[in-house]
Amino acid sequence: MSVLGDIAATYRDPRRVVRRHLSAGPREDRALAVLMGACVIVFVAQWPRLAREAHLADQSLAELLGGALMGWLFIAPLLFYGLGLVAWLVARALGSRASPYDARLALFWSLLASTPLFLLNGLVAGFVGPGPGLTLVGALWFAVFLWFWVSGMAAGWRGT
Repeated sequence: MSVLGDIAATYRDPRRVVRRHLSAGPREDRALAVLMGACVIVFVAQWPRLAREAHLADQSLAELLGGALMGWLFIAPLLFYGLGLVAWLVARALGSRASPYDARLALFWSLLASTPLFLLNGLVAGFVGPGPGLTLVGALWFAVFLWFWVSGMAAGWRGT
């Protein structure tokens, strides 16, 4: 299935989609591609907000974009790998026999699958600005991201 098809299917049944990805076996190249794709989309989602901030503060948009690029394409992937390790350790402490790869893929896929809402969040931040609309869209993105992540972790649980 295509990536866009998988993202749409994740909104219907995230556990099934993650289970299908995990059934392909541990492929770190695929996990990294999913993470980097998600980080690129999140970086692009920041553009409207950064353009608004640059205009309102009379700053250079290039400087803001450079900082966001550094953060999302170089620093964030390292942080997500660390978060994946912490998630695996917590799952292991709770009795899961999932592999560290299972935990990483569940996290990375959750981020990628929730990027449509992150793009919406970026548009609201750029065109509407701070306020209840931005808070609502951000909370919706975060809730959907957590739903996908928990469901993905459950797909790889392989409990005792």
